[in-house]
Amino acid sequence: MLFLINLPIIFCKPFNGRVFAESGTILRSFFISKHRMKKIFLVQIFLMIGLCAFAQVPSISQKQAQQMKAEDLSDEQIRQLVAEMKRNKVGLDQLDTYAQQKGIPPAEASKLKDRIRALNLDRELISPSQSSQTGDAQTDRGIDDNMTYQSARDKKPMTAAERAYEERRRKIFGADLFSNKNLTFEPNLRIATPPNYKLAAGDEVVIDVYGYSEVQHKLKVSPEGFVRIPYLGPVYVNGLTMDEATKRISQQLSTIYGGIKSGNTFVQVSLGSIRSIKVLLIGEVEQPGTYTLLSLATVANALYVSGGPNLNGSFRDIQVIRNGQPLVRFDLYDFLTNGDLTNNIVLQDQDIVRVNAYKTRVELVGQVKRPAIFEVKESETLQQVLDYAGGFTDIAYRDVIRASRINNKEREVVNIPFNDIAVFKLRSGDKFTVDSVLSRFTNRITITGAVFHPGEYALENNMTVADLISRADGVKEDASLARAVIFRLKEDFTPSTLSFDVQDIVSGRQKVLLQREDSVVIYSKLALREEYQVKISGEVNKPGYFNYSDSLQVGDLILMADGLRDAASLKRIEVSRRIRGKEYSPADSITAIVAQFDLKDDLSSLNGFALQPFDEVVVRKSPTYSEQAAVSIDGEVVYPGLYTINTKTEKISDLIRRAGGLRPGAYAEGAVLLRKTFVNASDSALLNSKLQVFFAKLADSSAIRKMENTVTQKEQLLGINLPSIMASPGSKYDLRLEKGDIIKIPKKLQTVQLLGEIYFPKKVRFEKNTTFRGYIRGAGGFTNSALKRRSYVVYANGDVKSTSKVLFFNRYPKVRPGAEIYVPSKKDSKGLSGQEAIGITTGIASLALIIVTVLDKIK
Repeated sequence: MLFLINLPIIFCKPFNGRVFAESGTILRSFFISKHRMKKIFLVQIFLMIGLCAFAQVPSISQKQAQQMKAEDLSDEQIRQLVAEMKRNKVGLDQLDTYAQQKGIPPAEASKLKDRIRALNLDRELISPSQSSQTGDAQTDRGIDDNMTYQSARDKKPMTAAERAYEERRRKIFGADLFSNKNLTFEPNLRIATPPNYKLAAGDEVVIDVYGYSEVQHKLKVSPEGFVRIPYLGPVYVNGLTMDEATKRISQQLSTIYGGIKSGNTFVQVSLGSIRSIKVLLIGEVEQPGTYTLLSLATVANALYVSGGPNLNGSFRDIQVIRNGQPLVRFDLYDFLTNGDLTNNIVLQDQDIVRVNAYKTRVELVGQVKRPAIFEVKESETLQQVLDYAGGFTDIAYRDVIRASRINNKEREVVNIPFNDIAVFKLRSGDKFTVDSVLSRFTNRITITGAVFHPGEYALENNMTVADLISRADGVKEDASLARAVIFRLKEDFTPSTLSFDVQDIVSGRQKVLLQREDSVVIYSKLALREEYQVKISGEVNKPGYFNYSDSLQVGDLILMADGLRDAASLKRIEVSRRIRGKEYSPADSITAIVAQFDLKDDLSSLNGFALQPFDEVVVRKSPTYSEQAAVSIDGEVVYPGLYTINTKTEKISDLIRRAGGLRPGAYAEGAVLLRKTFVNASDSALLNSKLQVFFAKLADSSAIRKMENTVTQKEQLLGINLPSIMASPGSKYDLRLEKGDIIKIPKKLQTVQLLGEIYFPKKVRFEKNTTFRGYIRGAGGFTNSALKRRSYVVYANGDVKSTSKVLFFNRYPKVRPGAEIYVPSKKDSKGLSGQEAIGITTGIASLALIIVTVLDKIK
């Protein structure tokens, strides 16, 4: 008995076992006696069937993934896929790899991306590289020492304090010299050795002996200061200049080369590879420490590699200390302003470069060419600071410079007149501001509109409007002389207007004085009205709008439109005209005046009809005009090719007869007709209007996309029954031909194509007595996901026949040569969760208990 009770668990093993354990417990709870077992068993079998129907756990095989089409997926399936990618932390940029692992083709993966973007789901997918970049900085825009930024120079994280430090340092005049990657002050190693260069340990000396004796030596200076010359011995050169070393080496070589003293042999000593030296940078530098440099390095080179002076470092008091004694002071401003590198000496090993702290700095902002913070010496004045800044800009206000100065207890504002700039003494912390001149004119007046030379003019004493018009070479012919306007500013700069009669001003009957900033506007009569145009449409070569001119006639407008088309008719030319200048009448319902008349061959009107502004002319098409309409027939006919439709009632049978009839090998049942979706623009607009209503009822974007792809094709398949057409010409199957029709008649077909949810889709040979199921069995049979009752057959002529239902059995369509068998797949069903299944099971079990109780009472 227990075995029978647990049958649902055995048969529905793929479903959640815990669910069936619960259902078994419920059934056991009302198991009372043996005589009820039969009823309980029947009820539990009923439960087994119901639960197994809900136990469909969706799973996609590798083969199904390879056959997946992105456009076939619904919006809900796309959202489920995005949710799975989100759980697995897969970004949109990793979809290609993810799809490859699932067996999805790359082309479908690309389409899948487009579907995800179309549904705006790409924002939910964040790549791991993006997720690692936290957005803490976006939540707090205030200054925080823990907040990091990106430096524009080195791209290293910077705190807010470091960022403020960099911005302050960048304002200092000359600081950008040490952030310029194109200026490194590296020594030029391809130049001749400087005469004052002193040899030391590590240098390479090249000794070239030429003349009667030829020999060359490349020797390193030893740590003890010697070079060891072959066949001669060591020669001490440490601390010698190149000239001194040349004399000493020549003197020593003369003992083995006698030609040196007689002048027949010569000695040349040069420097090969140079040594490296260690230089110590101390003081107010960005990165103090010991640096290893080339022995030809200078002070500027050492400053560059150390980052230059820091925020407190001096640019004008840089000392070089050698052997404990100050040797030279280097001023960077000499190089920045004059290009002077006199004190940029070559460093020696163990030299010390000390950058002292600045003493006096001032800031210059406003209308100067190089606003910055400048370091000044005690004897320098504001004039030297202006020189360092490159002087004033063109719009600078030079009469007074304002300064903000820090005193012992508080700040003060100082005004420096232009004459005191050269003698004004500076104090550290001074900030000078150079203002710009006012953006206004002292004597400007303006005239615009219908004059020959509009623009700005200078105001003179007692200047009138007539004088200004004269300066502008008078008014144009289209000027409106009845009224013009002066836009004027009052003393408190509030706007006001003053009108005048242009004719009175020009004739001298009226005199109007001008003031500063007056703007005189003389209007054009053409600008004060709507632009006069006329329109022509219909059978002309260039329909559209044209400018109106007096005495314009219809024939003139046709010429302006590049003449008539071949289909144009000179009969019933129609002109529509606006109604204007008419008194209002409640009973008047006329909205336009329409004139209709014929034209002569020379395009002249019979009554000399003249056009008015805004008239619209329509040239009709001749009712007897007809263009050639061609159709095409291809395949198994005697004379395939293009044919012109002779009459409006010409049919398919007429075309086949004109083409010589069918060939012996023609397969009439497979003939197809390809017809254009629409013929002209009006048909297309009508079709689109209908489709908008249809698309509005579709909720799934994939279905809409399929429909759009279908209706936007240039040609669509129209199934025809050619055997019936040939047997009964003129019957209902014999369709009338339309422009652009294409008829294709194939050869006798001998194959059948199988597609969809079968184990081995392929193309097979047609067998006359083989049924639909026979072809399916020959291809391995239906797959588990096949939807058999929706199978259908597409015949060679485009006709489609689907499977029908007879009682509980499927009635499959017949198969003919050239047919295609399609077996669709079942839609993915969402499996039930454990709690949902338990709820349904509990409800069914309760219902079963009620049924058993009722049956007991009936007995």
